[in-house]
Amino acid sequence: MSVNVKPLAQINQRAMPLLYRELGIVDAVRFLKQFTPGFGDYTQERGELFADRTLEHMVDEIEQMRRSG
Repeated sequence: MSVNVKPLAQINQRAMPLLYRELGIVDAVRFLKQFTPGFGDYTQERGELFADRTLEHMVDEIEQMRRSG
């Protein structure tokens, strides 16, 4: 059995118009973004962002935002 393996560039050229047509551009882009790696160090960034804040402080802020609407 012989399999015709196409180059990824050729597959991408055929797939993109199909995705755009079937999903719309916005949803096609959202779909494709799930396969691209992010950047940075999420854990380190969150550690720096919340380093001087306690859980209790954050809960108080959330409750205050809910009350103010």
